[in-house]
Amino acid sequence: MTAPTRIAVVDDQEVVRAGFGALLGTQPDFVVAGTAADGSEAVRLCRDVSVDVVLMDVRMPVLDGIEATRRIVAESAPAPGPRILMLTTFDLDEHVYDALAAGASGFLLKDVTAERLFDAVRVIASGGGLLAPTVTRRLIAEFARLRPAAESGVPLGSLTPREVEVLRLIAEGLSNPEIASRLVVSEETVKTHVSRLLGKLGLRDRTQAVIAAYESGLVIPGTTRRNSQPMRPL
Repeated sequence: MTAPTRIAVVDDQEVVRAGFGALLGTQPDFVVAGTAADGSEAVRLCRDVSVDVVLMDVRMPVLDGIEATRRIVAESAPAPGPRILMLTTFDLDEHVYDALAAGASGFLLKDVTAERLFDAVRVIASGGGLLAPTVTRRLIAEFARLRPAAESGVPLGSLTPREVEVLRLIAEGLSNPEIASRLVVSEETVKTHVSRLLGKLGLRDRTQAVIAAYESGLVIPGTTRRNSQPMRPL
């Protein structure tokens, strides 16, 4: 029997923490491992308690969700550590890009439906990167546009030509089956390429891969062939 996913809920509003906690508790494969009212509490919670997924508010007192994410990711390295799912009120929140760059695996609006929330937690827990809703790729492209490629320390030179192509297609929003079709290879081969490029670049998941592709200059915002399509989790 698979162990349930252990979740931490972090938000400065008690009603939000209680609401998400109660909602998640209705699922047999979820356990709410703890809650926190600010980023500092979240960092301590992740130190003291086993957590698989953190629902993290972006704006909080004492320590915001971006810095809390950065610290949780840093403290868990080189292990993957808890996966961070950011919660925000605004779909084009300028802080979301910084949160993703800090190590978050995706974000959701606070008015998310229950089913979308459950699906997102399961995708994140399984190691997938979640880029949803559809505004996420647009948000990443917009904020990557504002940052010089030189700011990224991502060593793309360590990738093979095939891995570079796979990274480019990930950033365009293609799923593994679509990449396999485009490159005329098996889906298993694509999965191997994805796993290897993530390992070489020291990236946590596909969300981080998309950011690396934009910030390295491999993909120029506004030039991908599928700009109207959302990135889909595997």
